[in-house]
Amino acid sequence: MHNLKEIRKDFEAFKKAIQKRITDVDFTKLKTLDEQNRQAIQEKEKLEQQKKDISKSKDKDLFEKSKSISSSIDKISDDQKKIKLELDSILSNIPNIPHPDVPEGHTEKDNIEISKTGQIPNFDFKPKSHYELGEKLGMLNFDLATKTTGARFVFVRDKLAHLERALSNFMLDTHILNNGYEEVSPPLLASENTMFGTGQLPKFENDQFEIKTEEKTGRKFLIPTAEVILTNMVKEQIIDKKKLPFRFVASTPCFRKEAGSYGKDTKGMMRQHQFYKVELVSVVEQNKCQDELERMTNCATNILDQLKLPYRKVILCTGDMGFSAEKTYDIEVWLPSENRYREISSCSSCSTFQAVRMKCRYKNEKKEMEFVGTLNGSGLAIGRTLIAILENNQQKDGSIIVPKVLRPYMNNLEKISSN
Repeated sequence: MHNLKEIRKDFEAFKKAIQKRITDVDFTKLKTLDEQNRQAIQEKEKLEQQKKDISKSKDKDLFEKSKSISSSIDKISDDQKKIKLELDSILSNIPNIPHPDVPEGHTEKDNIEISKTGQIPNFDFKPKSHYELGEKLGMLNFDLATKTTGARFVFVRDKLAHLERALSNFMLDTHILNNGYEEVSPPLLASENTMFGTGQLPKFENDQFEIKTEEKTGRKFLIPTAEVILTNMVKEQIIDKKKLPFRFVASTPCFRKEAGSYGKDTKGMMRQHQFYKVELVSVVEQNKCQDELERMTNCATNILDQLKLPYRKVILCTGDMGFSAEKTYDIEVWLPSENRYREISSCSSCSTFQAVRMKCRYKNEKKEMEFVGTLNGSGLAIGRTLIAILENNQQKDGSIIVPKVLRPYMNNLEKISSN
């Protein structure tokens, strides 16, 4: 969430920056409410001072005036609470300001390709989709999942279930042993306040799975990504600067309604209500966000390099970035059945945007309080990596070559087949 003090320094610059995000914000109302809120504070302070002066006086005639002042203070306080609620509602729905490096644009068509890596496979047969391959192997079953649970779920079985687990373990080992991340096994439920901290609420409530509980401890949601719970590990804290950076990694199931994706990717595993993902989260000094973003993105692409999967790196435009991000790189892997690249990871710097919402700060060199910077990225989405391996490593007979780096995790299995 944005800091009003910072907005006031140059309201027009703030307005111009947010308009690049292609979002509807009533800036006139925001400015008016802010002025009304400050005016109410000033009036209340003035009246409280009058009441304080009266209390020092011995003039009994002024006591009645004191009661009237108290009544006025109460009314102003009630009015201010309503103004503040409306003001916070507007502020909590305004996305992050884009970094100057981010290209302006409206949709994914305006994103800019940074680089391409790896060799696109050249098949001497028509490549099948991952769901055709998985169903032929008898190891992906979408129909059964629809019967037991509903649309956008899948049963992953036998060697493909083993491959899925191998991917998770390989990614975790790489990030922990080589990239300096600390493994975390977090809760899969998040409170309303926690979801607000990373920006999922209130704007994206329709995308979340809310859990009904008997506890009177507030609303609970299944995590849409481990970013939510890992980033909030530092909420409402003052961090010792010497301990920064924090780098966390977790492999968890994730849950999303995909409310805005009706009709998209209805076949296969590309867009599921439940999926597995290895998530990377960094908490850094606010002036180190850009360096950390490059580092995190390299950690994610290194996984694809080791798996020998072709991919490209893209910088998202202002209109295509996530709500909390100031700058995002998408990593897109090649899918032969679609003859195009598809997203397998997003790595984002959120600057201080989430930290302001979470109230997480540290003391800089001048002993001044500053908000931390937060970053998150997929390292990688396990289901989509499974898809990419199936499609890029498929053979004419429908078997799948297991990437060499995964074989130690699969009892040295070299090929997955139905035999």
